[in-house]
Amino acid sequence: MSYVDLKLVPDKDDYVLTEYLVDSDLPLAEAGKKIAEEESVGSWTDVSTMTSSVFERLAAKVYRVDESRGTVFVAYPVELFERENLYQWISVVAGNLFGLGSLRSVRLTDLSVPERLLRSFGGPKLGIEGVRERIGTQKDRRPHIGCIFKPKVGLTPAEMADLAYQVGKEGVDFLKDDETLTDQTFCPLEDRASLVSEALDRVYEETQRRVMYATNITSGPSDFMSRADVAIENGASALMVDAMVCGIENIRVLAEDPSVNVPVHVHRTMHAAFTRNPKHGISFTVIALLIRIAGGDQLHVGTAGIGKMESEEPEVRRSIDVLTGRLSNLRTVFPVASGGIHPGLIPALVGAMGSDVVINAGAGIWGHPDGGAAGAKAMKEAVEATTLGVPLRQYSEKHQALKRALDRWMS
Repeated sequence: MSYVDLKLVPDKDDYVLTEYLVDSDLPLAEAGKKIAEEESVGSWTDVSTMTSSVFERLAAKVYRVDESRGTVFVAYPVELFERENLYQWISVVAGNLFGLGSLRSVRLTDLSVPERLLRSFGGPKLGIEGVRERIGTQKDRRPHIGCIFKPKVGLTPAEMADLAYQVGKEGVDFLKDDETLTDQTFCPLEDRASLVSEALDRVYEETQRRVMYATNITSGPSDFMSRADVAIENGASALMVDAMVCGIENIRVLAEDPSVNVPVHVHRTMHAAFTRNPKHGISFTVIALLIRIAGGDQLHVGTAGIGKMESEEPEVRRSIDVLTGRLSNLRTVFPVASGGIHPGLIPALVGAMGSDVVINAGAGIWGHPDGGAAGAKAMKEAVEATTLGVPLRQYSEKHQALKRALDRWMS
């Protein structure tokens, strides 16, 4: 009985396929064997209870090694995975292996899931097309302009509503809470959802533009769905979840609940604790795949190294491909760029990430020299210029808000 079979050509319908980057003193195939046995049916020593039947059915197999890249490829029999249980999937492909003493470091870099497992999930309820339909950008296909309230915490619901009205009138398509704002006493969720939504209704009445607002409902199991209900009942047009904190499965709970008729905006806060080290942990590409399977409609993916957050372009590009490429019958997911973004960065962001993207700016709007409304207008003008293929400096000659933003951040 061996956990290594380099002649195996695994059928994608019968195995969950993984790729790991490994650093170890062991030969690469032997290092892969340690992963395969730990994550399937193995133990640190032979046990009398192991049978050939169990091993043949459930043992993971190293089926390929790439010495030049230091990677091993492990195939897990599909029977190891419980249908509709992403928590259990993660415990198999990304479980105890990270603590194995024989491996200096190991990183799960890729994951492929058979169709028969994917079919047990509905995926995003709206996806890119559904969100575009609600905003009204199905035809022009431009990037969506997002905005984070600043300061991130400390504003009252009334203050947030006033700010939402200012930037909504000037071109913002999407507003969201900060990941640390939930239901604190200085800004109760119910009041916030109600007042901000009323302000955005006024924006629609005056401009005929729909602006989406995602209320952060991140919480424990006892409060999670009740907060979703409160937010929707008080007008929230999207729900925000800190998925790495409260669990990817909570996204599926929202996506599959018939009473939740709004998109799920997924923030990735805390992800870098296990995605940032290029040699250890889990690649964000894998996280993006799991979020899509669970049913997120929008997901923060980084800024391709353009904003303030660490995020290299190849990894961001792979994540976007996972979110927007064909995956069984699952709808696509709207990638979100955020972190240190201002109008001057729009052409580079669109060049790196495409036009199917939500470009979220916080300080890049509220830090405009003429205030938040001018900041929103500058973002809109930067998107217009980029969509038209006109250099920002040239476009800013007749667009004062953009000019002021470029003078502040690009001089």
